[in-house]
Amino acid sequence: MSYLLRVMLPDRPGSLGSLAVALGTVDADIISLDVVDRFDGVAVDDIVVTVPNGTFPDTLITAAERLDGVVVDSLRPFGGILDAHRELELIDAVAGAGAGAAQMLADELPAALRVGWALVVEVTGTGSCRLVARGESAPLWDGGQVSALSDLERVTALDYDDDEVPAEWTAMDTALAAAPLNADHVLVVGRPGGPSFRPSEIARLGYLTGILRSLHAG
Repeated sequence: MSYLLRVMLPDRPGSLGSLAVALGTVDADIISLDVVDRFDGVAVDDIVVTVPNGTFPDTLITAAERLDGVVVDSLRPFGGILDAHRELELIDAVAGAGAGAAQMLADELPAALRVGWALVVEVTGTGSCRLVARGESAPLWDGGQVSALSDLERVTALDYDDDEVPAEWTAMDTALAAAPLNADHVLVVGRPGGPSFRPSEIARLGYLTGILRSLHAG
């Protein structure tokens, strides 16, 4: 069984090694790691581990948090691999997909950016939205008023406390982010159960969609 842990740990030499040893005490094997963010002496890492069948996920949290300064931000089952090249491969595939580009983006982006689901919507100036493409895991939603997407000019994490996004998108305490794809199409991504999108992840989504906008304009 594989799990993806997002951990916050002291950004100093030896911290990751100590964490690997701690996880090893519960027979967890680190198979890949991605540095998500660094700030104020703290590193935020996404770590994929494999554990023997029957291992309780909580044992991973307990083992990691025995170390001073280590906090497990989230833990969820994981079925893929961490590979930054996936983003480049996705851009290349979407650029050549023609009329199927929106659906390919909705289907393939969650694996590339480690989110739960993706939607592509068409937005009018008044915030009325029409569904263009929905990934397999995305919520059932066909369109409607989404004022949070009206006049969206740059990638942003969506704050849905003010009811500006559909209830279907926020089920299961889903963290949301959105990015413009062109003048009237927006990419929306969700991560059910969190964690919230880090500034570096927002930037990463912005780079990806910015490249796609440039290719579309060309």
